[in-house]
Amino acid sequence: RSARARSRSSMALRSLRASPSAPGSAASAAVGAAEVAWADLAEFWRVVTGLPTERLVQDALASAAECLQHLQDASDLSRLYAVVLTCPALADPCHHEAVLGPCYRAIARGVGAGPALAPCWARMPRAQRAFLLRCMHEFVILQIYECAPLPDPVPEAVASGVLAMRRLWEANEEAADKVPYADFYNDAVNQEVASDEAALREDHRRWRERDGFSFCAAPFVLDPAAKASVLKIDAVQQMASEFEDVVIRSIFTMSMQSPYLVIRVRRAQLIRDALHQLASKQGDLKKPLKVHFVGEEGVDEGGVQKEFFQLITRQLFDPDYGMFVHDERTRLFWFNEASLESSREFELIGLLIGIAIYNSIILDVRFPHVVYKKLMKAPCDLSDLKRAFPDLAHGLERLLEYDGDVSDLGLTFSVVREVYGEKRTVDLVERGSEVPVTRANREAYVEAYVRHTLDGSVRRQFDAFDSGFHKVCGGPALDLFRWEELELLVCGSPVLDFEALEKGARYDDGYTRDHETIRLFWEVVHGLDEEHKRKLLVFSTGTDRVPINGLGNLQFVISRNGGEEARLPSAHTCFNHLLLPEYKSKEKLRAQLLKAITDTEGFHIV
Repeated sequence: RSARARSRSSMALRSLRASPSAPGSAASAAVGAAEVAWADLAEFWRVVTGLPTERLVQDALASAAECLQHLQDASDLSRLYAVVLTCPALADPCHHEAVLGPCYRAIARGVGAGPALAPCWARMPRAQRAFLLRCMHEFVILQIYECAPLPDPVPEAVASGVLAMRRLWEANEEAADKVPYADFYNDAVNQEVASDEAALREDHRRWRERDGFSFCAAPFVLDPAAKASVLKIDAVQQMASEFEDVVIRSIFTMSMQSPYLVIRVRRAQLIRDALHQLASKQGDLKKPLKVHFVGEEGVDEGGVQKEFFQLITRQLFDPDYGMFVHDERTRLFWFNEASLESSREFELIGLLIGIAIYNSIILDVRFPHVVYKKLMKAPCDLSDLKRAFPDLAHGLERLLEYDGDVSDLGLTFSVVREVYGEKRTVDLVERGSEVPVTRANREAYVEAYVRHTLDGSVRRQFDAFDSGFHKVCGGPALDLFRWEELELLVCGSPVLDFEALEKGARYDDGYTRDHETIRLFWEVVHGLDEEHKRKLLVFSTGTDRVPINGLGNLQFVISRNGGEEARLPSAHTCFNHLLLPEYKSKEKLRAQLLKAITDTEGFHIV
């Protein structure tokens, strides 16, 4: 049996050899490295790890790890990494010190295999790439917890594990069958570093000053909530800088300047007032925001600005206003290519979204994902059109699959649009209306159609929107995000988890988690439908949007507000603070709560 196993393992090892390549060439090394026979390698390790001598596997792995530190040829190195790091035995932490540690240090230092590793791992089957990632995660997690709290500077073992993971991340981005990007988030990094404000601020400093290793330089390990915290640190520092500049200028010029971006608006002229004031305060956009509704008493500690954003986005996205069109099937908004509104108003929307992010405000904007891809300069193709405009994409897919004579369809490289009752022809290429679509050029036609729909047809509108957004929010901290994470940053989490909200809630003025009124309150809340749960969020926090890290992380406080059952609940939305009278029955509590949350617009002094 052992002889047969040795024979099969020998055959598997021989099959790992790459075809000959020209020596001395990084490109040829990469090609050679990419030709590992992954199925045979998996079979080899299945046979070897099934042998009765466990010590043999340990010695072989340790010897291979030692060899990795001395080999120079990139092709040889990449194949040896493939052999060593895909061994199933590495799931056991006992191999961390002798095998994974030396391997990760070598990879982090770029010893020889740099150009070859990415294409090698990119061609690796997804399951084996996922196994490499699992081993890297477990190595980093154990290293962090063994030295927690994490010292400064970050220990070499932790840094090398993350930097090795960077190589895998780069390969995964080039792979056809990707491991999901969220699988790269590291629990220990996000729990021990990103959740510690002081540690994260120091990591941010190292990153900005390029002072050694930082997790911010490896954003793939940070989850969206951690990245949002980094962005907030960056924003606070810029706001503090603006504040200091204002104070210094005021001292030397003897003129009083506000350290805030103050917007005073009338409810009846919301868009007009906001557009005028933001246009005249371009130099104040990175100051902390304060909003005042003319004629109202509310002092903006956060709640007033939440309502401001809620109202103005509702008006700007109203189809009757003409800036956006609404897709009834997807329930999303897209730029109106025939809009008569000026570019300044599209820039205003970009400014507002940027200001909201800068001030940690979640917005109720319903864009297709392609808007966030374009904001992050990510390329778009037919798959994006299919997700944003499924009916249109379906027609183009049918054209690509059409078996008949495409010329008989009578298509040209142009599109016809109806604008205010008038039909207009737009060429997709130069003199496109004279270029027929054929079987030979139909793919080029589809590409041109997609490019026109997602870019050319709305270029004026989107460019103004993009300019406004990046005036406030552009910079290195934003570049940490993927476009999917940017959507979460703007719109918040889609998960409405009131169980998590209950677990994280705090109580004051005589209420406790076990108080009868609190128990009744949560029974009523959990029995509400989604519409009324969102109304409760608006009533209590000023918005129905969920923070990027979920309702469990919302600082939600419930205080006792007397024992008069005739009194309605009230709230300090600036502080996510619900004032709840001590109702004695579930029916009375439900009735009073529903009455309170149905009319929440406007601010007054309680």
